[in-house]
Amino acid sequence: MKRTNYAGLIDEQYEGQTVVLDGWVQKRRDLGGLIFIDLRDREGIVQLAFSDEISKEALEVAELVRSEYVLEVSGIVKKRAEGAINEHIHSGKIEVQVTDIKVLAESKTTPFLIEDGVDASDETRLKYRYLDLRRPEMQENLRIRSKITAATHEFLDQAGFIDIETPYLAKSTPEGARDYLVPSRIYQGAFYALPQSPQLFKQLLMGAGFDRYYQVARAFRDEDLRGDRQPEFTQLDLETSFMDQDEIRELVGQWVASIMQKTVDYDLDPTDIPVLTWEESMRRYGTDKPDMRFDMELQDLSEMMADSDFGVFSGAVANGGMVKAIVVPGGAEHYSRKEIDKLGKYVERFGAKGLAWLKVTEEGIAGPIAKFFTEQGEAILDATGAHAGDLILFAADKPNVVNPTLDALRRMTAKEMNLIDNQKWAFAWIIDWPLFEYQPEEDRWIAAHHPFTMPNEADLPLMATTEGAHKAHAQSYDLVLNGYELGSGSIRIHRMDIQQQMLSALGFTPESAQEAFGFLLEGMEYGFPPMGGIALGLDRLAMLLAGRDNIRDVIAFPKNSKATEPMTEAPTPVSKQQVEGDLGLQAPEYADTDTPNLAEE
Repeated sequence: MKRTNYAGLIDEQYEGQTVVLDGWVQKRRDLGGLIFIDLRDREGIVQLAFSDEISKEALEVAELVRSEYVLEVSGIVKKRAEGAINEHIHSGKIEVQVTDIKVLAESKTTPFLIEDGVDASDETRLKYRYLDLRRPEMQENLRIRSKITAATHEFLDQAGFIDIETPYLAKSTPEGARDYLVPSRIYQGAFYALPQSPQLFKQLLMGAGFDRYYQVARAFRDEDLRGDRQPEFTQLDLETSFMDQDEIRELVGQWVASIMQKTVDYDLDPTDIPVLTWEESMRRYGTDKPDMRFDMELQDLSEMMADSDFGVFSGAVANGGMVKAIVVPGGAEHYSRKEIDKLGKYVERFGAKGLAWLKVTEEGIAGPIAKFFTEQGEAILDATGAHAGDLILFAADKPNVVNPTLDALRRMTAKEMNLIDNQKWAFAWIIDWPLFEYQPEEDRWIAAHHPFTMPNEADLPLMATTEGAHKAHAQSYDLVLNGYELGSGSIRIHRMDIQQQMLSALGFTPESAQEAFGFLLEGMEYGFPPMGGIALGLDRLAMLLAGRDNIRDVIAFPKNSKATEPMTEAPTPVSKQQVEGDLGLQAPEYADTDTPNLAEE
């Protein structure tokens, strides 16, 4: 027998035809002399019917079949009886009356049911990932991912871009996150690094004159994990020459519109994507990746609260801080005092020392701090736009505490109050970023994007000194979708003098800059064109378009939150011979002993 079509695609158009189908047993129902089997493949399910009247031999085999057996069947497509139609599946109006059946493989009882909404832990699903991936929702997730890459290739090919691969084994360069290092057997004591991005190579490709490059690129970063982050991930990466940031944003907008249309059938007008400066985004939303599917913007009350009788507010302003608030529509009735206390506990993780709040009633304001604002109640309501039934949440501290605190509260309360339109796609461009940001934990300045980002033209004079450079803004642009950073891009530095100033402001000496980036700096001496580009996170985009909240659901074989892979148990120790004999490195103490399971350590 040879398969004639996918099981899930068989419908009434095949009535009367003999078909050959392959797939897995989803469910078996024995009605005594009549057996129905739901056969599943990647396209869906079709009902198989077995009886003495159709084929006694096929019925005898069907009696032995169990869930997840792999079958090959041949039979005639017949219409179902009127009362047996299933409108929820493509093949719901027909069944295949099986005349021949072959068991291609048997199956043990699976550790969880192969169905959507399965009740199994993430760790179990990852350990048996090949079973988890049989579930229809997981297969649909990976289909969406495939559609994104197909739309990318089609659009960028037609736009004149050239698909070029860049190396996985590269030089370790200080770009931000920690590198994954690969020791060399031939040059013992030397290491390759897996690329954090193709950034330097794509700039060199522009220097080589390719003008328009793109790649579906793998990237690796040894950093702490979150629900939207993995140690290895995929970028939709492009770079162009001789285009300014407005032209690049226009091109990227058209590219994303093509993806949206071909993936989720959504018509996006790139010219409708709002553009916010970084300062505006921080002022209005407290974050550089605002979720704009709902309102609840931050209100700055610092000037009003400077002379407040409430010392927490006036003290924060006097110490160079700020007072901001958000209004939760209907929150006065929704949140009890106990629940507000839980919110206060939650925001401690952002450095907040507490949470001040007011409820708005028909009579005015109420709550534990209302007594401090007997004369300012109306002014607070006017400034915040709050109405009866609303809840006002305040944060008073330095901006690096106030903004993330209210951003987190804004997202959490909007979700709990069902204020977010989950059918909406809210894109935004965030531009004019600071060129540098200060890291108090490390007591140093770092590049807000990366060390190759071009300053704004107006800020070029600031680059002459380190202090001035730290005040400069960048020709950079992030694309945000529904509160997630979808992509980050910038115009790159193509002039040697500006690149040297940038590296100097980051603390590089001429010698250390040459050691880290000498190959790029030398290339710039041979005439590099103005260039810019962007990288979109494929995993994150697929997660959003699939309606998931964890990127593991759109990656075939992801790592868990401990950066281990439960199915293969990677990473695993290797032998002492490999470490010391082949690589010339010192082996850990447990080498050549009972190998520990690092996933359980």
